[in-house]
Amino acid sequence: MARDRLRLWIPSGESPRRSEITGTDNSLSISDTQLDRILEVMGSSWAPSTKETYGAGLLVFHVYCDSFQISEEHRCPISRALLLAFLSSCAGSYSGSALSNYAAGLKAWHLLHGRPWLIPANELKAVLDGATAVAPSSSKREKRIPFTPTIIIHFREHMNLEDPKDAAIFACITTAFYSVARLGELTVPAMKDFDPTKHVTRGHVSQGQDRNQLPVTKFHIPQTKSSPREGEDIYWAEQEGLSDPKSAFENHLRINTADSSAHLFAWKHKNGLRPLSKREITKRISDISRSANLPNLKGHSIRIGGTLEYLLRGIPFEVVKSMGRWSSDAFTIYLRDHARILAPYIQALPFLEPFTRITMPPVR
Repeated sequence: MARDRLRLWIPSGESPRRSEITGTDNSLSISDTQLDRILEVMGSSWAPSTKETYGAGLLVFHVYCDSFQISEEHRCPISRALLLAFLSSCAGSYSGSALSNYAAGLKAWHLLHGRPWLIPANELKAVLDGATAVAPSSSKREKRIPFTPTIIIHFREHMNLEDPKDAAIFACITTAFYSVARLGELTVPAMKDFDPTKHVTRGHVSQGQDRNQLPVTKFHIPQTKSSPREGEDIYWAEQEGLSDPKSAFENHLRINTADSSAHLFAWKHKNGLRPLSKREITKRISDISRSANLPNLKGHSIRIGGTLEYLLRGIPFEVVKSMGRWSSDAFTIYLRDHARILAPYIQALPFLEPFTRITMPPVR
Protein backbone atom coordinates (compact mmCIF):
# COMPACT_ATOMS: atom_id res chain seq x y z
CA MET A 1 0.00 0.00 0.00
CA ALA A 2 1.08 3.59 -0.59
CA ARG A 3 1.22 4.33 3.13
CA ASP A 4 3.82 1.57 3.64
CA ARG A 5 6.26 2.71 0.93
CA LEU A 6 8.27 4.99 3.21
CA ARG A 7 9.07 2.07 5.50
CA LEU A 8 9.32 -0.78 3.00
CA TRP A 9 11.29 0.99 0.28
CA ILE A 10 14.73 0.37 1.79
CA PRO A 11 17.57 2.53 0.42
CA SER A 12 20.62 0.81 -1.00
CA GLY A 13 23.47 -0.06 1.34
CA GLU A 14 23.79 -0.90 5.04
CA SER A 15 21.29 0.84 7.27
CA PRO A 16 22.86 3.58 9.44
CA ARG A 17 20.34 2.55 12.09
CA ARG A 18 22.18 -0.77 12.41
CA SER A 19 25.66 0.75 12.40
CA GLU A 20 24.68 3.34 15.03
CA ILE A 21 24.24 0.45 17.44
CA THR A 22 26.89 -2.04 16.34
CA GLY A 23 29.56 0.64 15.94
CA THR A 24 29.66 1.60 19.61
CA ASP A 25 32.12 0.33 22.20
CA ASN A 26 29.36 -1.80 23.70
CA SER A 27 28.51 -3.52 20.44
CA LEU A 28 24.93 -4.79 20.25
CA SER A 29 23.65 -6.86 17.37
CA ILE A 30 20.28 -5.85 15.94
CA SER A 31 18.11 -8.22 13.96
CA ASP A 32 16.13 -7.41 10.82
CA THR A 33 12.96 -7.78 12.88
CA GLN A 34 14.14 -5.22 15.42
CA LEU A 35 15.21 -2.83 12.66
CA ASP A 36 11.83 -3.18 10.99
CA ARG A 37 10.16 -2.43 14.32
CA ILE A 38 12.24 0.75 14.68
CA LEU A 39 11.07 1.89 11.25
CA GLU A 40 7.46 0.99 12.06
CA VAL A 41 7.48 2.97 15.30
CA MET A 42 9.15 6.01 13.71
CA GLY A 43 6.71 5.87 10.82
CA SER A 44 3.80 6.11 13.24
CA SER A 45 4.65 9.77 13.79
CA TRP A 46 2.98 10.56 10.45
CA ALA A 47 -0.75 10.29 9.92
CA PRO A 48 -1.90 7.56 7.48
CA SER A 49 -3.07 10.15 4.93
CA THR A 50 0.31 11.89 5.11
CA LYS A 51 2.14 8.60 4.58
CA GLU A 52 -0.05 7.87 1.55
CA THR A 53 0.80 11.25 0.04
CA TYR A 54 4.50 10.81 0.77
CA GLY A 55 4.41 7.27 -0.58
CA ALA A 56 2.90 8.48 -3.86
CA GLY A 57 5.71 11.00 -4.25
CA LEU A 58 8.32 8.36 -3.49
CA LEU A 59 6.91 6.17 -6.26
CA VAL A 60 7.03 9.02 -8.78
CA PHE A 61 10.65 9.69 -7.79
CA HIS A 62 11.72 6.08 -8.33
CA VAL A 63 9.91 5.92 -11.67
CA TYR A 64 11.82 9.05 -12.69
CA CYS A 65 15.11 7.48 -11.61
CA ASP A 66 14.33 4.26 -13.47
CA SER A 67 13.59 6.16 -16.67
CA PHE A 68 17.00 7.85 -16.50
CA GLN A 69 18.79 4.69 -15.29
CA ILE A 70 19.90 6.28 -12.04
CA SER A 71 21.28 3.55 -9.80
CA GLU A 72 19.85 2.79 -6.37
CA GLU A 73 22.96 3.93 -4.50
CA HIS A 74 22.67 7.41 -6.06
CA ARG A 75 19.05 7.85 -5.01
CA CYS A 76 19.63 8.03 -1.27
CA PRO A 77 21.09 10.19 0.09
CA ILE A 78 19.78 12.26 -2.77
CA SER A 79 22.07 14.87 -4.25
CA ARG A 80 21.09 18.49 -4.78
CA ALA A 81 21.37 18.02 -8.54
CA LEU A 82 19.12 14.95 -8.62
CA LEU A 83 16.38 16.43 -6.44
CA LEU A 84 16.32 19.70 -8.36
CA ALA A 85 16.33 17.83 -11.69
CA PHE A 86 13.44 15.61 -10.50
CA LEU A 87 11.30 18.49 -9.27
CA SER A 88 12.06 20.61 -12.32
CA SER A 89 11.00 17.77 -14.63
CA CYS A 90 7.67 17.58 -12.82
CA ALA A 91 7.05 21.33 -12.89
CA GLY A 92 4.34 22.22 -15.36
CA SER A 93 2.69 18.82 -15.00
CA TYR A 94 1.92 18.79 -11.29
CA SER A 95 0.58 21.41 -8.91
CA GLY A 96 2.98 23.28 -6.67
CA SER A 97 1.45 21.68 -3.57
CA ALA A 98 1.92 18.20 -5.06
CA LEU A 99 5.62 18.83 -5.65
CA SER A 100 5.99 20.30 -2.18
CA ASN A 101 4.52 17.08 -0.79
CA TYR A 102 6.84 15.01 -2.99
CA ALA A 103 9.87 16.86 -1.63
CA ALA A 104 8.60 16.47 1.94
CA GLY A 105 8.07 12.76 1.30
CA LEU A 106 11.64 12.30 0.11
CA LYS A 107 12.92 14.13 3.17
CA ALA A 108 10.78 11.93 5.43
CA TRP A 109 12.13 8.83 3.66
CA HIS A 110 15.67 9.95 4.40
CA LEU A 111 14.84 10.73 8.02
CA LEU A 112 13.12 7.41 8.56
CA HIS A 113 16.07 5.40 7.28
CA GLY A 114 18.76 7.53 8.94
CA ARG A 115 20.16 9.01 5.73
CA PRO A 116 21.44 12.60 5.63
CA TRP A 117 19.34 15.27 3.93
CA LEU A 118 21.82 17.44 2.05
CA ILE A 119 19.49 19.88 0.32
CA PRO A 120 19.82 23.61 1.14
CA ALA A 121 16.45 25.01 2.15
CA ASN A 122 16.79 28.13 0.00
CA GLU A 123 17.43 26.15 -3.21
CA LEU A 124 14.49 23.84 -2.51
CA LYS A 125 12.19 26.78 -1.84
CA ALA A 126 13.23 28.48 -5.08
CA VAL A 127 12.39 25.39 -7.14
CA LEU A 128 9.07 24.83 -5.36
CA ASP A 129 8.08 28.48 -5.80
CA GLY A 130 8.92 28.23 -9.48
CA ALA A 131 6.96 25.00 -9.81
CA THR A 132 3.92 26.72 -8.33
CA ALA A 133 4.24 29.55 -10.84
CA VAL A 134 4.30 27.22 -13.88
CA ALA A 135 1.77 24.70 -12.58
CA PRO A 136 -0.99 23.91 -15.12
CA SER A 137 -4.27 25.71 -14.52
CA SER A 138 -6.03 22.34 -14.43
CA SER A 139 -4.09 21.46 -11.28
CA LYS A 140 -5.40 24.48 -9.40
CA ARG A 141 -8.59 24.02 -7.44
CA GLU A 142 -11.34 26.57 -7.63
CA LYS A 143 -11.78 28.54 -4.44
CA ARG A 144 -14.22 26.69 -2.23
CA ILE A 145 -17.43 28.51 -1.38
CA PRO A 146 -17.75 28.65 2.41
CA PHE A 147 -20.72 27.40 4.42
CA THR A 148 -22.61 30.03 6.40
CA PRO A 149 -25.30 29.70 9.07
CA THR A 150 -27.85 30.66 6.39
CA ILE A 151 -26.64 27.89 4.08
CA ILE A 152 -26.77 25.41 6.96
CA ILE A 153 -30.39 26.40 7.56
CA HIS A 154 -31.11 25.89 3.84
CA PHE A 155 -29.63 22.41 4.15
CA ARG A 156 -31.84 21.76 7.16
CA GLU A 157 -34.91 22.63 5.09
CA HIS A 158 -33.96 19.96 2.54
CA MET A 159 -33.31 17.25 5.12
CA ASN A 160 -35.56 14.99 7.16
CA LEU A 161 -34.21 15.27 10.69
CA GLU A 162 -36.37 12.33 11.76
CA ASP A 163 -34.41 10.15 9.35
CA PRO A 164 -31.45 8.51 11.15
CA LYS A 165 -28.90 9.23 8.43
CA ASP A 166 -29.98 12.81 7.85
CA ALA A 167 -30.05 13.47 11.60
CA ALA A 168 -26.45 12.24 11.89
CA ILE A 169 -25.25 14.19 8.86
CA PHE A 170 -26.86 17.47 9.97
CA ALA A 171 -25.39 17.08 13.46
CA CYS A 172 -21.96 16.39 11.95
CA ILE A 173 -22.16 19.47 9.69
CA THR A 174 -23.09 21.81 12.54
CA THR A 175 -20.46 20.34 14.86
CA ALA A 176 -17.73 20.66 12.20
CA PHE A 177 -18.81 24.22 11.40
CA TYR A 178 -18.98 25.63 14.92
CA SER A 179 -15.90 23.74 16.19
CA VAL A 180 -13.87 24.63 13.05
CA ALA A 181 -13.02 20.95 12.60
CA ARG A 182 -11.93 18.96 9.59
CA LEU A 183 -14.74 16.77 8.30
CA GLY A 184 -12.39 13.79 8.25
CA GLU A 185 -11.86 14.16 12.01
CA LEU A 186 -15.55 13.53 12.68
CA THR A 187 -16.15 10.76 10.16
CA VAL A 188 -14.49 7.52 9.06
CA PRO A 189 -12.92 6.83 5.64
CA ALA A 190 -15.14 3.75 5.27
CA MET A 191 -17.48 1.82 7.58
CA LYS A 192 -15.01 -1.05 7.97
CA ASP A 193 -12.29 1.38 9.10
CA PHE A 194 -13.94 2.47 12.35
CA ASP A 195 -11.56 2.14 15.30
CA PRO A 196 -12.59 3.61 18.67
CA THR A 197 -8.93 4.18 19.54
CA LYS A 198 -8.53 6.44 16.49
CA HIS A 199 -11.99 7.83 15.78
CA VAL A 200 -14.23 9.98 17.96
CA THR A 201 -16.91 8.10 19.88
CA ARG A 202 -19.82 9.11 22.08
CA GLY A 203 -17.65 8.41 25.09
CA HIS A 204 -15.34 11.23 23.96
CA VAL A 205 -17.98 13.91 24.62
CA SER A 206 -18.02 15.94 27.84
CA GLN A 207 -19.72 19.06 29.18
CA GLY A 208 -18.01 21.95 30.95
CA GLN A 209 -18.41 25.52 32.14
CA ASP A 210 -16.12 28.49 32.47
CA ARG A 211 -15.82 30.75 35.53
CA ASN A 212 -18.88 32.69 34.35
CA GLN A 213 -20.91 29.48 34.16
CA LEU A 214 -20.98 29.61 30.36
CA PRO A 215 -21.48 26.07 29.06
CA VAL A 216 -19.28 24.44 26.43
CA THR A 217 -19.31 20.98 24.88
CA LYS A 218 -15.94 19.27 24.30
CA PHE A 219 -15.14 16.46 21.88
CA HIS A 220 -11.85 14.58 22.17
CA ILE A 221 -10.54 13.27 18.85
CA PRO A 222 -8.11 10.41 19.69
CA GLN A 223 -6.01 10.79 16.55
CA THR A 224 -5.59 13.76 14.25
CA LYS A 225 -3.26 14.67 11.42
CA SER A 226 -1.45 17.17 13.65
CA SER A 227 -1.43 14.98 16.75
CA PRO A 228 -1.54 11.29 15.76
CA ARG A 229 -0.58 10.04 19.23
CA GLU A 230 -2.32 12.24 21.80
CA GLY A 231 -5.22 13.55 19.75
CA GLU A 232 -6.85 16.96 20.11
CA ASP A 233 -9.97 18.57 21.59
CA ILE A 234 -12.59 20.60 19.76
CA TYR A 235 -15.42 22.65 21.24
CA TRP A 236 -18.69 24.33 20.49
CA ALA A 237 -21.32 26.23 22.44
CA GLU A 238 -25.04 26.59 21.93
CA GLN A 239 -25.95 29.03 19.16
CA GLU A 240 -29.06 31.01 18.30
CA GLY A 241 -31.24 29.93 15.40
CA LEU A 242 -31.81 26.76 13.40
CA SER A 243 -28.10 26.11 12.77
CA ASP A 244 -27.53 25.48 16.51
CA PRO A 245 -25.17 22.49 16.94
CA LYS A 246 -26.56 21.66 20.38
CA SER A 247 -30.12 21.01 19.22
CA ALA A 248 -28.84 19.17 16.13
CA PHE A 249 -26.61 16.95 18.25
CA GLU A 250 -29.35 16.22 20.80
CA ASN A 251 -31.73 15.31 17.97
CA HIS A 252 -29.12 12.93 16.55
CA LEU A 253 -28.62 11.24 19.95
CA ARG A 254 -32.39 10.89 20.39
CA ILE A 255 -32.87 9.17 17.05
CA ASN A 256 -29.61 7.22 16.85
CA THR A 257 -29.32 5.76 20.34
CA ALA A 258 -26.10 3.88 21.02
CA ASP A 259 -23.61 3.13 23.78
CA SER A 260 -20.48 5.12 24.54
CA SER A 261 -18.25 2.97 22.33
CA ALA A 262 -20.20 3.78 19.17
CA HIS A 263 -18.92 6.25 16.61
CA LEU A 264 -19.98 9.79 17.48
CA PHE A 265 -22.23 10.09 14.44
CA ALA A 266 -23.21 6.44 14.02
CA TRP A 267 -26.69 6.15 12.52
CA LYS A 268 -29.32 3.43 12.49
CA HIS A 269 -29.36 1.40 9.29
CA LYS A 270 -31.78 -1.47 8.75
CA ASN A 271 -28.81 -3.81 9.27
CA GLY A 272 -27.62 -2.10 12.44
CA LEU A 273 -25.58 0.94 13.48
CA ARG A 274 -23.20 2.35 10.90
CA PRO A 275 -20.38 4.85 11.56
CA LEU A 276 -20.80 7.94 9.41
CA SER A 277 -18.31 7.92 6.54
CA LYS A 278 -16.86 11.01 4.90
CA ARG A 279 -18.08 9.76 1.53
CA GLU A 280 -21.69 9.62 2.75
CA ILE A 281 -21.70 13.16 4.08
CA THR A 282 -19.92 14.69 1.07
CA LYS A 283 -22.36 12.96 -1.28
CA ARG A 284 -25.31 14.32 0.70
CA ILE A 285 -23.79 17.81 0.57
CA SER A 286 -23.42 17.57 -3.21
CA ASP A 287 -26.96 16.20 -3.69
CA ILE A 288 -28.58 18.95 -1.61
CA SER A 289 -26.45 21.67 -3.24
CA ARG A 290 -27.69 20.59 -6.68
CA SER A 291 -31.34 20.13 -5.74
CA ALA A 292 -31.52 23.41 -3.80
CA ASN A 293 -29.58 25.43 -6.42
CA LEU A 294 -26.95 26.27 -3.83
CA PRO A 295 -23.28 27.02 -4.64
CA ASN A 296 -20.99 24.08 -5.42
CA LEU A 297 -20.19 23.32 -1.79
CA LYS A 298 -17.57 20.80 -0.71
CA GLY A 299 -16.76 19.13 2.59
CA HIS A 300 -13.87 21.49 3.29
CA SER A 301 -16.27 24.41 2.79
CA ILE A 302 -17.54 23.69 6.30
CA ARG A 303 -14.23 24.46 8.03
CA ILE A 304 -13.64 27.49 5.82
CA GLY A 305 -17.11 28.72 6.70
CA GLY A 306 -16.67 28.22 10.43
CA THR A 307 -13.41 30.17 10.32
CA LEU A 308 -15.01 33.08 8.47
CA GLU A 309 -18.09 33.10 10.71
CA TYR A 310 -16.04 33.63 13.85
CA LEU A 311 -13.80 36.24 12.21
CA LEU A 312 -16.85 38.15 10.99
CA ARG A 313 -18.15 38.15 14.54
CA GLY A 314 -14.99 40.00 15.54
CA ILE A 315 -13.38 37.06 17.32
CA PRO A 316 -9.61 37.73 17.62
CA PHE A 317 -7.46 36.12 14.95
CA GLU A 318 -5.38 34.29 17.55
CA VAL A 319 -8.49 32.80 19.14
CA VAL A 320 -9.78 31.53 15.79
CA LYS A 321 -6.30 30.18 15.07
CA SER A 322 -6.42 28.30 18.37
CA MET A 323 -9.91 26.96 17.70
CA GLY A 324 -8.83 25.62 14.32
CA ARG A 325 -5.66 24.19 15.89
CA TRP A 326 -3.34 25.79 13.35
CA SER A 327 0.32 25.90 14.33
CA SER A 328 1.04 28.65 11.80
CA ASP A 329 -0.80 31.53 10.14
CA ALA A 330 -1.77 29.30 7.21
CA PHE A 331 -5.41 29.68 8.20
CA THR A 332 -5.35 33.24 6.85
CA ILE A 333 -5.74 31.77 3.33
CA TYR A 334 -9.37 31.28 4.34
CA LEU A 335 -10.01 35.02 4.50
CA ARG A 336 -12.35 35.02 1.51
CA ASP A 337 -14.25 38.07 2.65
CA HIS A 338 -11.46 40.50 3.50
CA ALA A 339 -13.56 43.66 3.19
CA ARG A 340 -16.16 42.68 5.77
CA ILE A 341 -13.57 41.21 8.15
CA LEU A 342 -11.27 44.20 7.99
CA ALA A 343 -13.95 46.92 7.82
CA PRO A 344 -14.07 47.62 11.60
CA TYR A 345 -10.30 48.14 11.67
CA ILE A 346 -9.88 50.51 8.71
CA GLN A 347 -12.39 53.23 9.51
CA ALA A 348 -11.27 56.83 10.11
CA LEU A 349 -12.22 56.26 13.76
CA PRO A 350 -12.06 52.50 14.17
CA PHE A 351 -14.49 51.47 16.87
CA LEU A 352 -12.37 48.39 17.55
CA GLU A 353 -9.13 50.38 17.83
CA PRO A 354 -8.48 49.54 21.52
CA PHE A 355 -8.53 45.86 20.65
CA THR A 356 -6.73 45.99 17.30
CA ARG A 357 -3.36 45.12 18.76
CA ILE A 358 -4.57 41.77 20.13
CA THR A 359 -7.08 40.85 17.45
CA MET A 360 -5.09 41.39 14.28
CA PRO A 361 -2.37 38.96 13.21
CA PRO A 362 1.22 40.17 13.58
CA VAL A 363 2.80 42.06 10.70
CA ARG A 364 5.42 39.94 8.94
